[in-house]
Amino acid sequence: MNVSDLLQKLDYECLQGTPDREMTTLVYDSRKIEEGSVFVCIKGAVSDGHVYAAQAAEKGAAALIVEHPVDVPGDVTVIRVDDTRLALAEASAAYFGYPAEEMTTIGITGTKGKTTATYMVRSILEHSGYSTGLIGTIEMIIGDEAIPAANTTPESYVIQEAFRRMVDAGCKCVVMEVSSQGLMLHRVGGIMFDYGIFTNLEPDHIGPNEHKDLDDYIRCKSMLFSQCRYGIFNADDSHLNQILAGHTCEVETYGFSPQADLRAEDVRLIDKGGALGVAYHLTGELDMDVEIDIPGLFSVYNSLTAIAICHHFGVDKETIRDSLSKIQVKGRVEILPVSSKFSLMVDYAHNAMSLESLLTTLREYNPKRLVCVFGCGGNRARDRRFQMGEVSSRLADLTIVTSDNPRDEEPSAIVDDILTGVKKADGAYISILDRAEAIRYAIENAKEGDVIVLAGKGHEDYQEIRGKKYHMDDRELVADVAKDGNFIC
Repeated sequence: MNVSDLLQKLDYECLQGTPDREMTTLVYDSRKIEEGSVFVCIKGAVSDGHVYAAQAAEKGAAALIVEHPVDVPGDVTVIRVDDTRLALAEASAAYFGYPAEEMTTIGITGTKGKTTATYMVRSILEHSGYSTGLIGTIEMIIGDEAIPAANTTPESYVIQEAFRRMVDAGCKCVVMEVSSQGLMLHRVGGIMFDYGIFTNLEPDHIGPNEHKDLDDYIRCKSMLFSQCRYGIFNADDSHLNQILAGHTCEVETYGFSPQADLRAEDVRLIDKGGALGVAYHLTGELDMDVEIDIPGLFSVYNSLTAIAICHHFGVDKETIRDSLSKIQVKGRVEILPVSSKFSLMVDYAHNAMSLESLLTTLREYNPKRLVCVFGCGGNRARDRRFQMGEVSSRLADLTIVTSDNPRDEEPSAIVDDILTGVKKADGAYISILDRAEAIRYAIENAKEGDVIVLAGKGHEDYQEIRGKKYHMDDRELVADVAKDGNFIC
C-alpha cells in the first residue's frame, strides 16, 4: 500500500519527504511502530503522540501524520493536518478498504437506550436473514464471535478493522452505539451512516474529562446527523430541535406524539408472575400489536427505535413481533427467572439519574415491596454515593447497600457514604458488605409480590479491588441461591 492511498479524503500539507512511497502498517500507538509504518500522532488525555515522533523515526516509520512540525530525519515523510484524530479515522477507512461502504451501517446515539436498542435491531435483522455485526458498550459481535468491549465507541482504527472483519465474515449490516465522546473525538469519522438514530437526551457526561456543558453535549450528539443519509428521531424528546440543528439527513420520527411517523398507543404494563413486561399498539406507518418482556416505558421507546429502523429493511410484522417478544439484553433490566412469586432483575443503573428512572418505572407495577441492592464504585465522585443512596431510600421500600467495584478504596467507607444519602429519606435499609451475601439476603427474605433490583454491575462479570479484577457475576450469584432453594417458590 502507498502512503498516498491513506490520504485520499484528507486535506493535508506535506512538510517533508513525499507521500508517494510504500508503507507497511498504520498505527497510532508508538509501541506498535515497525519498519515502514505510518504513525499518526494523536493528542490524548494522558500523552501526546508528537512526543514520540523521533522514536518513530528511529524505529523505521515511513511517514508521520502530525498537527504541527516535528524534528525528524529528512527521509521520513511528514504530513500535516488540522486534526490527527479525524485523519486517523479517514486513514483507517482507507487502510481497511472502506468496509463501511460494503454494509448497511446503523448508528444509534442518545443518553439512554442505545445498548438495548442495538440488540433489538440486531435480533430483528438476524431473524430476517440479515447477518448483522454489533459494536456497543457490552461487546463487539462479529459473526459468531463476541469480544468484550473496552469503550462504548472504540477508536476509529478499531472500528474500521472490525468493519473489515464483519464484511469478511459475511455481515450485510452493522448496528453500533455512537457515544458523544465517540463523535467529539472523531471515532466515527470517515463513516457515512445509512441510518442515524437519536433516542433521547438528558444532562449527563458533563464534567472536566467529558463535555464542558450541556450545549457541548448536545452539539456532539447532533454531529451524527450531518454524517448519515437517513435520520430517525424520538419525537417526544424536549431537545429534538437542538439535535436537528444543522442536520443534512432525511428525517423520520417515532414516539407518542400525534405528529410522529410511528406512534405507540394503548400501553399496558404486564406482570406474568416472576416476569414484567409491556405491551402497546403501534400505529402510523405500521399497524400492529407489540409485546416485550422488558418492563417500563423506556422499553416502548427502545422497541420503537428498533421497529423504525427495521421497517426500512422490509421486515415483516411477525418477525418483528417474534424477535421483540424474546429479547433480553445482558444487564439491562435483565429479568432472571428465580420464582413465580416475585420478580428479580439485574440492571446497569450506576448513577442517580439512571437509578431513579429504573425505580420509578418499577414502582408503576405496584410491587408488594420494591427492593434495591446496590453499591458504588471506588475512585469515583463521592457525590454519586450520596445521591444514589437518597434516591434508593426515597423510591425503594428496602435498600440493601453492598459493595460494587471498590478499587483502591475501603468498601466499608464507600458503604458509609451511601448510607449518608440513604438516611436523608425514609426507606428501610440494611448494609451487607459482601455482595454475594447481600444478594442471598434479598432472595431468601423475598415476599410474594416483591420486585428485587440488583443495580450497578449490569453486564459486568468482575469486581475490581486494588488494581485486580476478580470474577463476580450477579447472574451466577443469583443462580447459586436459586440452586439452594431457600426462598418462596
